[in-house]
Amino acid sequence: MTRRFWVSFAAILAADAACYAAAFLVRFEFEIPAVRVNQLVHTLGVVLAVKFAIGLATGEYRRSFRYVSMEDAFWFGVRAGGSAIVLYVLYWALYPGLPIPRSIILIDAVLCFLADGLIRNGYRFVTETVRPRLSPDGHERVLIYGTDDTALRILRSLPGVGKRFRVVGFVDENVSGTRLIAGVPVVSPRRGWTKLARRFNANRLLISSRIPGRTFRDLLEHCAEAGLKAHVIPETTELVDGRYKLGIRDVTISDLLRREPAKLDRDALHEHVTGQRVLVTGAAGSIGSELCRQILALKPASLVLFDQSEFGIFTLQQDLLRRSDVDASRMHFVVGDVTDRVSVARAMQRHEPQRVFHAAAYKHVPLMEDHPHEAIRNNVFGTKCVADLADEFGVERFVLISTDKVVKPSSVMGSTKLVAEKYVQAKAAHSQTRFVTVRFGNVLNSAGSVVPIFRSQIEAGGPITVTHPDMVRFFMTIPEAVELVLQAGAIGSTGDVLILDMGEPVRITDLAKDMILLSGLRYPEDIDIAFTGMRPGEKLAEELFYGAEEQSRKLHEKIFRGSNRPPQLIDVVRDLKRLEATFELPMNEALAVLRDVIAGYVAAAESEPATRRIAA
Repeated sequence: MTRRFWVSFAAILAADAACYAAAFLVRFEFEIPAVRVNQLVHTLGVVLAVKFAIGLATGEYRRSFRYVSMEDAFWFGVRAGGSAIVLYVLYWALYPGLPIPRSIILIDAVLCFLADGLIRNGYRFVTETVRPRLSPDGHERVLIYGTDDTALRILRSLPGVGKRFRVVGFVDENVSGTRLIAGVPVVSPRRGWTKLARRFNANRLLISSRIPGRTFRDLLEHCAEAGLKAHVIPETTELVDGRYKLGIRDVTISDLLRREPAKLDRDALHEHVTGQRVLVTGAAGSIGSELCRQILALKPASLVLFDQSEFGIFTLQQDLLRRSDVDASRMHFVVGDVTDRVSVARAMQRHEPQRVFHAAAYKHVPLMEDHPHEAIRNNVFGTKCVADLADEFGVERFVLISTDKVVKPSSVMGSTKLVAEKYVQAKAAHSQTRFVTVRFGNVLNSAGSVVPIFRSQIEAGGPITVTHPDMVRFFMTIPEAVELVLQAGAIGSTGDVLILDMGEPVRITDLAKDMILLSGLRYPEDIDIAFTGMRPGEKLAEELFYGAEEQSRKLHEKIFRGSNRPPQLIDVVRDLKRLEATFELPMNEALAVLRDVIAGYVAAAESEPATRRIAA
């Protein structure tokens, strides 16, 4: 900083002296009278002192030469204009008999303003234009997709990225004729991406993270054909949130499946979370941890992060405490089990939460088929424990995170989550707490899910294992799912089962092929796909709605209200007593009881009269 100051000071001081002398030359048509030359010499020190003082006040010597902006130009004008006003007053005081012509002061101010911009823009021109052309081997030649404001921000941000890039073209599907943006040609890909890459000798394509997933997938295929490496420029919000640390990153599977962002009711979200005391169970999990990040961004009064995994809580604690935008005093990390009434009650008594998000659950379908007792204990009775204590401690809102696997469940995991849904729904009719259930499908990149499994198989050289070629699933990115969970919790009424719009289902085989392509490999030449057969509890396709829910009312562009006919609490409690007794039974008998309980719920849901769809 000291070196930068002195370099800036010397350059600007020399420019100020030159501008003042040039003002005299221009005013007197390059023939300065002797008396005026004497005046120039004697006043030069005063001029430089005034400009230096005002330059300090406007931050002139701390401004970067390389990243000059319109904001800087404004302050250049303030410095030039302020100096002119001060000098005008001083000159009349110092030289009342032979005042310096006002035109000299005006010319000097204009030249000073121009010189400030010229020095910095000249430096930027050399570093960003001349130097890359003199040493092209040291720079990556890149194309930018699009010509909107986001694409222009990418162009401006490249000098700040660690690796040096040279933008050689913009690619626009709708361009016609010849256009230049910031001296860079805008071209159409109609003649083929391979020809485009060869024409510009480019080896990378930079894409805004705002591009929809379908477009991302097409671009990735074009890049693979043309030998271009695709990269993503994260949005400023993604960098601030801490999701990405670098200015340029590789394309991820989340980019390929991203949909248009939902329009959120920010006022409702702030009313729901801002200034409230919030508790999140399962806080160290994939959904729970993202919930905590987004809740913290909404500035709660306090946030209790509750999880049974000591290592998970420790890892989350270290991650959140590294963030500069998080107030550590708002966070309370608690290691505890949701099935332990004493542990949960202690947390609620100490922190008095007003909002509870219950994300704790066992979720792995094949694993829970072999451990039905644990699934019942955690998913059913863990939910009952937290819900009962939320009612007892006067929690205002309770949000249960559910799953699409509760619809006509074929697995232990889905069956236990359906029982949890029914208990929360029945509890709502007998409590002052607002109980809301949010149901959605798979989330990308969650711990133990298909994406990290495929990634590890690709790293090992393959093959990727898929259970069935026709298996499809609904997918949503974790941030999108959590945004909608928060939105649903804010707008849902007590007893509601709210269902997130998951878009179109995705074939798991297509997902595997996409991941192979993202890895820079090809299917089946480099990585093959092996089909292993469906596992216990799996279905070819999951469903989000029961038959009666398919015409559900839309509360939001991406949130539906499902069944609103809750079961009687006395009936659900009776079923829970039956399930509690299974802890003493062998696994087969416990499964029989669970299936019998679920059969009653499914039959009731299917027989429920369909509601009329109401436009959002």
